[in-house]
Amino acid sequence: MKKLLDSVIAALEAQQSVVLVSVIASSGSTPRGAGAMMAVLNDGTSSGTIGGGAVEYEAQKHAVRLFDGKSSHIASYTLDNNDVADLGMICGGDVTVFYEYIDPAEERSHALLKYMRGAMDKNETSWIVRRFEHDKPPETTVYDSSGLQFGILSKEDEIKPLLGNSPKLTQGEVRYYTEPLTQAGRVYVFGGGHVSQELVPLLSRIGFSVVVYEDRENFAKRELFPDACDIVQGDFAMLSEMISISKPDYVVVMTRGHQKDYEVLKQVLRTPARYIGCIGSSKKVAAVRQQLLEAGIDETAFNRLYSPIGLKIKAKTPAEIAVSVAAEMIMFRAESYQ
Repeated sequence: MKKLLDSVIAALEAQQSVVLVSVIASSGSTPRGAGAMMAVLNDGTSSGTIGGGAVEYEAQKHAVRLFDGKSSHIASYTLDNNDVADLGMICGGDVTVFYEYIDPAEERSHALLKYMRGAMDKNETSWIVRRFEHDKPPETTVYDSSGLQFGILSKEDEIKPLLGNSPKLTQGEVRYYTEPLTQAGRVYVFGGGHVSQELVPLLSRIGFSVVVYEDRENFAKRELFPDACDIVQGDFAMLSEMISISKPDYVVVMTRGHQKDYEVLKQVLRTPARYIGCIGSSKKVAAVRQQLLEAGIDETAFNRLYSPIGLKIKAKTPAEIAVSVAAEMIMFRAESYQ
């Protein structure tokens, strides 16, 4: 989403109009569900994706046709068996797509997109809100801790019940589409070694905001972690003096040794973090468990720990281990937000 917004903002600043193509509802087996988005320029080039293949190609062509009329509208597609065969797909279903024409001279839209991009770097929850009414131009805005941004023809008490952890499109004469833009919570990665260096950019690409915590100066450098939202150098035994871990946060422990992992776990298991994982073998987990119990961490707290961290995919290299950890966190996030 960050790269998509960056590309749209850059196009508008270059005085190029854009059509933003968003899937706002889907059913059945479709390439991408609600929330998938791509931006199309009038030369047909695009960024982002709504699933790829023939469907995306048709959407790109349709978006280009909208530049002449400078219009925005909703289109619904029902892909029956014949449509699926014609489009070269192996899956079918119903898809509702919103085509939003954005004029570079329209200051509100430009400012809203910049606001959305800024929200991506904040540690708070926010939503995209769209309003559709017959014979009126569609409106897009953002709802966050400050309320509705940039105005919308509705009251906040009408919007709040629609805000959830997944995209939603209402029915009726006035329809609303709401979609999470950002979710509060950061991933605190403890340790700046080889696995962390593979994991941090991967987590960043799949929508996590990552903070790296390391006690060694040479491993707490921005050039090692250009994708991290913050890098903290500090003593592993004094976390509370450097950071504050809250309920929406994730913790990944992969320091350079058993004792350092223990020091971090002894503290983070007392926090309300939603997810806590630690790298290591089953033998190491058993040893750390005994140490933690002796340090006053009860069994219930220890059972929150995902360790050995990551899905069991027989990962060996740092990059493979990073994939297994990221996969587990994707699954955990999806299940948490249902």
